[in-house]
Amino acid sequence: MTAEKAGFVGLGLMGFPMAANLLAAGWEVTGWNRSEAAVSSLVALGGHRAESVEALRGQPVIVFMLPDLSYIRDAAAPLLESWRAEPPAPGTAVVVMSSVSPTAVREFGALVHEASAGNAVVIDAPVSGGTKGAEDGTLAIMAGASEADFERLLPLFSAMGTTVRRMGGLGAGSLAKACNQLIVGTTTAALAEAAELAERAGMDAAALFEVLSGGLAGSRVLDIVGPRLAAKDYVPTGPAKFMHKDLNFVLESAAATGSAVPMASAGVGLYRELIEQGLGDQDLAVVRQAISNLSDSRATTTTKEGQQ
Repeated sequence: MTAEKAGFVGLGLMGFPMAANLLAAGWEVTGWNRSEAAVSSLVALGGHRAESVEALRGQPVIVFMLPDLSYIRDAAAPLLESWRAEPPAPGTAVVVMSSVSPTAVREFGALVHEASAGNAVVIDAPVSGGTKGAEDGTLAIMAGASEADFERLLPLFSAMGTTVRRMGGLGAGSLAKACNQLIVGTTTAALAEAAELAERAGMDAAALFEVLSGGLAGSRVLDIVGPRLAAKDYVPTGPAKFMHKDLNFVLESAAATGSAVPMASAGVGLYRELIEQGLGDQDLAVVRQAISNLSDSRATTTTKEGQQ
């Protein structure tokens, strides 16, 4: 990067505050989003509007914050065709900050390298911290890049996060995020089970979580998600359906390395059930409702069997 300029694709629940923090740090940000309202809000903060993703072709760095790599490939297709006709400046960086497959992001890196005549490089740098971390600029950022690319992109990452680490080459950031999601997804599910079990036994879930937070069971997941689980507050800070996608990345990586991941396997099944129950667009905490529904179904089955 020769200047603090960046294109930003995807101004959703996470992307918008991340782009806003870049602006606040003095970056010149040009944004594109499928819905116009988010772009207008970015412009109101001092950003610029890109009429298309292809229009970002001259930016020294282009950040993608879309739900999955399939969305990124589709959005980037016209950009890559443009680069095939006229390659970008050497050192152009394409930064994938979404949660994506470690294998697929390496394939995307090869595609971008080919389309740009070797002038553009892909860096995967997924984030953790949720919407609050995005708003506060305190995200944890896990990067997969060469040491040189990481160092030159460090000012970009530091404007959005406070814990920024290079985890290895391309794909390593996505593997680190998969491990993060393994812990977050299964811990949230365990807390949801505990809350549902406690309340069905006549105990107050909020009181349970309060005492758990003072012992070995205390965690950031309990601190952040626990209050939503106890209150049955499922207003989305991030759709629960994405956890199923992310845990599948754990299974994919485990298969490639010969690792046993029984917790991830159980989590994939539970979050698939959540989606099948029609709860996928609600907050991650809605896994408690999925478990409650399973409990009700089990109780109904037991009652019917007892009546036979």
